[in-house]
Formats: sequence, structure tokens, C-alpha cells
Amino acid sequence: MDMKKEEHLDLYHQMVLIRLLEEQAAVLYQQGKIGGFLHLYIGQEAVSTGLISARKPQDRVITAYRDHGVAINCGLSANEVMAELLGKATGCSKGKGGSMHMADVKKNFWGGHAIVGAHLPLASGLALGDLYQGTDGVTICMFGDGATNIGYFHEAVNLSKVWKLPVLWVCENNEYGMGTTVERASAVSEIRQKAEGYGIPNGRVDGMNVMEVRQASLDALAHIRGGNGPYFMEVNTYRFRGHSMGDPERYRTQDEVHCWQESDPIGIYHNYLTGEKIASKEELDALDVQVEQEIQAAVQFAENSPEPAPEALFQDIYYEGERE
Repeated sequence: MDMKKEEHLDLYHQMVLIRLLEEQAAVLYQQGKIGGFLHLYIGQEAVSTGLISARKPQDRVITAYRDHGVAINCGLSANEVMAELLGKATGCSKGKGGSMHMADVKKNFWGGHAIVGAHLPLASGLALGDLYQGTDGVTICMFGDGATNIGYFHEAVNLSKVWKLPVLWVCENNEYGMGTTVERASAVSEIRQKAEGYGIPNGRVDGMNVMEVRQASLDALAHIRGGNGPYFMEVNTYRFRGHSMGDPERYRTQDEVHCWQESDPIGIYHNYLTGEKIASKEELDALDVQVEQEIQAAVQFAENSPEPAPEALFQDIYYEGERE
């Protein structure tokens, strides 16, 4: 994989930024400064970082409610993400989306979505638009393993094959749909097998290794961009924290969690960078310190930002276009 040192360091920076932002978000939630639901991406950083590093500017990204890390990878700043978590007007969704509804269409990030699987038909629609317009953009749709057991999934995936839509379906298989194991809810042991029923090429990748995710994503996007229709990628990963902040985690043991933590994606990448002599431990340590400062600055920015004005409640409901 031909990457410059600066590109490697940028990926490492993004992964650490996601990790520390999520850890800080957990603290702020416990302090009552973040309301509603909060789904942390801790443990899954290599998935979105590797995946989105492979996209081109014209490629759209749409995901589910575990979206803070995806937002960072799509180019949103820690300030915007943190402010949105705190419901402030300076947030990426003007404080009205919160944890589960971050978006920035200018960066081709078409949002996090709270209803399980409901964004999959939207992904097919986005891809259909690109097909009509004759662009070579690909829609990257991320979702959890639990979403593959509902109707939205099958309707969207089937239609993408029927119309040869340029969609990269990415299942983040983190072993659990809320608190239910894949084995208890899915008739097949490998999620990618569900793509077989629709004749969609597919593959599995180690979601704890950012380089493997990146390479698999580059290959998949090239396949789709070649006019071959959709591709389905199952990324095996694991969330180190609960499904959401109120999750008592009675469905898994601490030994299981600790076993997965030994395959920490940031640690794996750290060892790769130092082992291949791409970067020194001192350089990576310096990046860690830089990210800590970024997060503290983001918290200060968010806490000092204004609340949305009362009239904002009635704004951005309808598209304000010109009549012809």
C-alpha cells in the first residue's frame, strides 16, 4: 500500500481523536451535560478510519447512530462534534441533532440515523441519484449486524442489485445487536452470506486492523466504480463499551471484553507504524499529547457555545428554494 508518512500519521491522529473524544463524551454524559442517548465508537475506530480514508470526494457516506467517529473521519472538527453532543448552536447539526444525527452534506456526510436500518433505503436513493447524473460517485452505507435482520435491509440491498446501484454496503459486525449475539438472531453465521442471496459480490475483513480495512475498501470501491454494481463488505469488529450509556452489559463477560481489548485497533496500528519504522514512538506520543489538547479545547469550545435560539425550532424544516 503506497502511503506517505504524513498519511499514516493522519490516520493515527484520527483514530486517537475518536477514542479520546468518545472517552470525554462518556464523562460529560455522566455529568449530565449530554442528554438523550449516547452510543460510543470505542474499539471500532479502525473501521470508519480505514474505510473513509479510501473514499474520493464525490463518494457519499451515510451511517447509523454510532456516528461520532464517522463524522470525524468525514472531516468534521472535534469542536463541531463536541458542540453537537452538548446540543449547542455551533454543533454540526446546530444543536438539534445530538449524538445520533450528525451530518454535513458539504462534506458528503449524509448523517447518522437513529432508526435501525432506516437509512439503507436512503443509501439506495443517493446511489440512484448518482447513477442518473452519470457521476462516478459511490455511496458508502454503514450499518450494524442487527440491521441485517429487518425489512429495510433486504429491500435496499435487493434493489441495489436489480438496478446495479453504486453502493458499498458495509456491515460493522461488532458481535451484538444491542444485547443479542449474532448467533441468536441471524440464520447464517457470516453476515456477508446474506449478500449471496442477491448475487452481490462480498467479503470479510478484520475490522481491528486499519490497514486491512483500507485495502479492502479501496478494492471494493474500485470494483463498484468500474460499473459492476454494489459490493457487500462485512467488517468484524467489537465495541469495548456498552451498546449505549445505560447498558448494564449483562449479556457478555469481562473476560470476553478483555480478550478483544488485547486486539485494540490503535495499539495494532501503533505497533505497525513503529515496527515498519514509519514513525517513532516519540512521534506517536507527541501526537497523543496533541490530541489530548484538541479534546480539551473542543470541550471548552462546546461549553462556551450558545444554546440554539428559540426560533431555531422552526428553521431547517423545509427546503427553502426559489419558485420558478
